[in-house]
Amino acid sequence: MNASVPRGPVLSVTDLTVSVGTETGPRPLVSGLSFDLFAGETLCIAGESGSGKSITSLAAMALLPPGVRVTGGSIRLDGRDLAKLSERRMQAIRGARIAMIFQEPMTSLNPVLTIGTQLSEAIRSHDPGANAQALALAALKSVRLSQPEARMRQYPHELSGGMRQRVMIAMALALKPEVLIADEPTTALDVTVQREVLDLLRDLQRDTGTAIILITHDMGVVAEMADRVVVMKSGCMVETGPVRDIFARPAEAYTQALLAAVPRMGDGSGPVPAPAETIARIEDISVRYDIRGGLLGRVTHRVHAVEEVSFEIRMGETFSLVGESGCGKSTIARAMTGLVPHQGLINLAGHVVPEDGLSAGPALRRDVQMVFQDPAAALNPRKRVGDLVAEPLVIHRIGDAASRRERVRALFDRVGLSPDQIDRYPHEFSGGQRQRICIARALALEPRLIIADESVSALDVSVQARVLDLLAELKADLGISYLFISHDMAVVENISDRIAVMYLGQIVETGSRAQIFGNPQHPYTRRLIEAVPIPDPTHQRPALSRMSDDVRSPVWPVGAGPAKVALSDIGGGHRVASA
Repeated sequence: MNASVPRGPVLSVTDLTVSVGTETGPRPLVSGLSFDLFAGETLCIAGESGSGKSITSLAAMALLPPGVRVTGGSIRLDGRDLAKLSERRMQAIRGARIAMIFQEPMTSLNPVLTIGTQLSEAIRSHDPGANAQALALAALKSVRLSQPEARMRQYPHELSGGMRQRVMIAMALALKPEVLIADEPTTALDVTVQREVLDLLRDLQRDTGTAIILITHDMGVVAEMADRVVVMKSGCMVETGPVRDIFARPAEAYTQALLAAVPRMGDGSGPVPAPAETIARIEDISVRYDIRGGLLGRVTHRVHAVEEVSFEIRMGETFSLVGESGCGKSTIARAMTGLVPHQGLINLAGHVVPEDGLSAGPALRRDVQMVFQDPAAALNPRKRVGDLVAEPLVIHRIGDAASRRERVRALFDRVGLSPDQIDRYPHEFSGGQRQRICIARALALEPRLIIADESVSALDVSVQARVLDLLAELKADLGISYLFISHDMAVVENISDRIAVMYLGQIVETGSRAQIFGNPQHPYTRRLIEAVPIPDPTHQRPALSRMSDDVRSPVWPVGAGPAKVALSDIGGGHRVASA
């Protein structure tokens, strides 16, 4: 962060009002927002979904969706009001003087054009006479992308999420704009990749003097990156000030609640769960996918998504699987629910999951349920939520229509929803409410084990806290066991009893919460913990240790494969991989 900044603002937003047209007239989405942005400064706009953060950024870029327009105030870049410029004049400014990085790079990159072509195209649109290829390559080198010459010839789908986001940063900074708007640039990334991207933005800002508007709901990211903060709620600015003042002395109740909801890292201390009966036993399971090629479609390579993984889950405990995208966490969940074939033994609540997955019986389906990451994708938009929660009861022929209706009402009450919401559709609920509906549906058959696959990673921090409290409450009241899958170590510490750390399809360390967080043994575990954003602007983090540029399932020629990782006892059930 920058201790001092020049005086005149590069970007000045004054009394900005952005409205959407409705049948009853314009309805404001952002009201009376004002702030200044200075050269070399990072201004964070923080708040939950629907607070108006992204609408503000789109207004500055003149990229508002149809029906939404600026109805008041001004957005001045070096004195020129961007809200009043024609599209032709705005095109000359957009990308060259004010650029934007979006949350999901796959929706911003053209899937049928190479990375080099897209970068060169963006450069030529503003400087037709430039050596676009050379500038594009230099931009990729500036964001520290490995093998930049090779990446120029690749397509977006051939890169990892972190690599794609680096490409977006390179594209945004290629023409050295005065203002860079980063709209949730790390929300969809693993915690270690997020750390690398944030470090990269900070270093590039130091080298170029670019002013950054960082839009996020993650207060840990705000603490690490911001010079000043604007906190928004329902389209209005609630509070603003230097980042240290906001964190040390938040004046408004909403800011205080936002900060209180952030999961914080500790040393793993807390009650140690007593030994209990095993509810799930996983022994030496492997999941491999064949890659075919050539004219005859022969198997040429094999993806070792999961390789000889073993662990147990006990009655009434939360067992967490942690690791970055591509390490095999979700593949294990799918194997446990019979959605993908596997090798090895999976015994869940006394039911052995067939290796083909297809012949898993209804008794297994009743005892093991799953809660997915995206509740909107998990709920049929054409059905009422009451019918969706009752659906498992219908499939398993439990009760009649009246008893099912009563069971649904009880489940809604159990997860903190009102019974009068039963006849609504999924789109009428917030993200947190939709996830509660998914949890209610998972509880309908009274399962003994719930697999929660990144079930809170897409939620705002305050909503996330409420859902985690609900899961803990259900475990205490009903004795349910959880397999909790996540890449967020702060969340994992707050909910777990025992933890297994996965890397490249294998478990590299397992132990109790106190063992993993109080005395991590494996370098990868330490790297995950180091990468967690700390919601404290005074905290100085050590440099992130490097392991690899990209974490993915390894691909091996047929007949070859990775060596099995040996897990050695360290004491008290704490095991760590040995070479």
